[in-house]
Amino acid sequence: MLLIIALVLTNCNSAINKSKKTTSPVDTSPKATGIGGIFFYSDNPKETKTWYVKNLGLEINTWGSSSFETRNVNNPEVINSTQWRPFKKGDAYFSPSQKDFMINYQVQNMDALVIKLKKNGVTLLDSVANYDYGKFLHIMDSEGNKIELWEPISSDKKQ
Repeated sequence: MLLIIALVLTNCNSAINKSKKTTSPVDTSPKATGIGGIFFYSDNPKETKTWYVKNLGLEINTWGSSSFETRNVNNPEVINSTQWRPFKKGDAYFSPSQKDFMINYQVQNMDALVIKLKKNGVTLLDSVANYDYGKFLHIMDSEGNKIELWEPISSDKKQ
């Protein structure tokens, strides 16, 4: 009988603890938080886009890319997007990388991230550029891949 009472009390305490809302501190550490875009070389970007539209139903936006809506797992009401876009082979946008692709990473706390990257000796290819949809910076990784960093404007700052 005592075992049954102990199990009931344990289950009740567990349910009470689960129902209590605890506020965890907001993580603002400078880091990548997701993929912001996949960009790659194509011999014929127009034909490549047409193929993806016809066969996979991608919709091409005014920037010439396709946007996929994404959500932040820790904050599901925040809507972001992942961009997909083919570039003409040899396009200077990938320079100085010799690779056929470039990945855009969504980041948080760009200003602190720049300090961290400089401290770690990472090659910064430009300075932070500000747009109405976020901050951008290009860097090189240790393998010679050009990487685009993007800190989206949060919805609370857009107002």
